[in-house]
Amino acid sequence: MDPLDNIHIDPGLESPEAPEPPPLRRDSWQIASLVVAIVVVLAAMYFWFGRPATDQPVASTQQAAQPAADVRGPLGPPVDAIELPPLFLTDPLTRDLIGRLSSRPEVMAWLATNGLIRNLVACIDNVASGQSPARRLARLSPKAPFRAVRSGGTFVIDQGSYARYTGIADAVASLDPAGLASVYSKVKPRMVDAFRELGHPEGDIDGATERAITVLLRVPVIEGDIALIEKVISYNFQNEELEQLEPAQKHLLRMGPRNQRVIQDHLRAIARELGVPDKRLPARPGPAVAR
Repeated sequence: MDPLDNIHIDPGLESPEAPEPPPLRRDSWQIASLVVAIVVVLAAMYFWFGRPATDQPVASTQQAAQPAADVRGPLGPPVDAIELPPLFLTDPLTRDLIGRLSSRPEVMAWLATNGLIRNLVACIDNVASGQSPARRLARLSPKAPFRAVRSGGTFVIDQGSYARYTGIADAVASLDPAGLASVYSKVKPRMVDAFRELGHPEGDIDGATERAITVLLRVPVIEGDIALIEKVISYNFQNEELEQLEPAQKHLLRMGPRNQRVIQDHLRAIARELGVPDKRLPARPGPAVAR
């Protein structure tokens, strides 16, 4: 609305004795009409052809500039729609859908918790931003502590510590990728709700899911000992490239090469079932050696 639309004239301020203006002569009226017509034409030309680029809708401009091949479609296979309860009532449905895919004790332990979809989406959000989701998966935390041993005058990860995560890796591998992708499609509307609750009003859970998978697939598989630098109550990786990894990536690395391969291979299979093309996924890294 034009700001002038909000201006009201007080009739009490009008002067009844004000002399009426003299009538316009015919030539004056024609000149005034011509001026008005020119102004209207110029305004129309400015509106249609002279507006700054910032007046154009941002989203349509970006889409027009983006090659059609790079536009990401929705993730997840087509499924028959099911009636979904509100987010806070989705635990029974989630337990049923995931419970059909695996009976591993680790999976059952996670399904015994509350707020399953909210928890899952929070984990996806954490990993997508590089953060470790460990505190949200406390029920699955290894019981044995992390251990480091001395080797050649330096600390290295005790390879026996890797076994602490074997159950988790095998639990991930027990979940059928096609079945998981189907569950994803079925409950995605509630995952979108949970993602928006985390402060993402656009609700792009597909983008977060793909980013989370990509973050973990970029972790190199390290064969042999991994040297550490002892801190006050923890350790850092001696190799600077490993130390620069995101917390989520470091956590996967500490699971050991066997468990890391199992999880990464399964994530790659899940990504394919969700419809993520191979060209958008990191190449499978070869084994590396780090000290």
